[in-house]
Amino acid sequence: MTRTAHEIVQIARSKDRLTALDYFEGIFDDFQEFHGDRFFADDEAVVGGVALLDGKPVTVIGIQKGRNLPENLRRNFGSPHPEGYRKALRLMKQAEKFKRPVITFINTAGAFCGIGAEERGEGEAIAQNLLAMSDLSVPIISIIIGEGGSGGALALALGDEVWMLEHSIYAILSPEGFASILWKDGSRANEAAGLMKITARELKELDVVDRVILETFRGEPLTQEAIIKRLQSDLIHKLKELSRKKLPDLLEDRYQRFRKY
Repeated sequence: MTRTAHEIVQIARSKDRLTALDYFEGIFDDFQEFHGDRFFADDEAVVGGVALLDGKPVTVIGIQKGRNLPENLRRNFGSPHPEGYRKALRLMKQAEKFKRPVITFINTAGAFCGIGAEERGEGEAIAQNLLAMSDLSVPIISIIIGEGGSGGALALALGDEVWMLEHSIYAILSPEGFASILWKDGSRANEAAGLMKITARELKELDVVDRVILETFRGEPLTQEAIIKRLQSDLIHKLKELSRKKLPDLLEDRYQRFRKY
């Protein structure tokens, strides 16, 4: 069954979707969470630390949403503050120091746009992440697991490979925002979603993402366990492939991947 873009938007935003921490628990062993950006605070919208994948250490970073109101208030509805991105940067630099691959899990409508976030340098924090990831000397795989909204998602998505779950979205802004800007009518978000080319299959065809992780088989939904198992297998295989590349080739391929746009 082919779903419309609007239907996929609703699934991507569902509170029942697996979160970053769910993937950490299902895919990796011995996850140890690290906290704080060493500048201001610990932003709980961004989670990360060290774990084992196939017995090898990796750094995992994710944007975390909640499944109910108290959890979402704690996680700021998955919209990171600058300190969340600076925490992620600290973990990526640590991964580089100890030669650990980096895997990011992205699910955010966008970075938090409050006054405090702007005062503490939201845009600068995102830019620093992009700068650092562009020449980070370890493999990076970025996975859109729900919403991938604007620079808030891109700040963790400058990877050697960018993957998307089948029912996830990746866009410069929300369909509601698109409709409000283009037609001055946010109620036309359904129509906007169909025009924006934001679904995984559309972005794979446009060569924006490298792989679509299936969530259905012959029209039937796969179990969460099956999705996790498939993703784990794909990550193990791809990291082995990336780790065999010489560093100059790894960085050049990463550069060319984004330069072609």
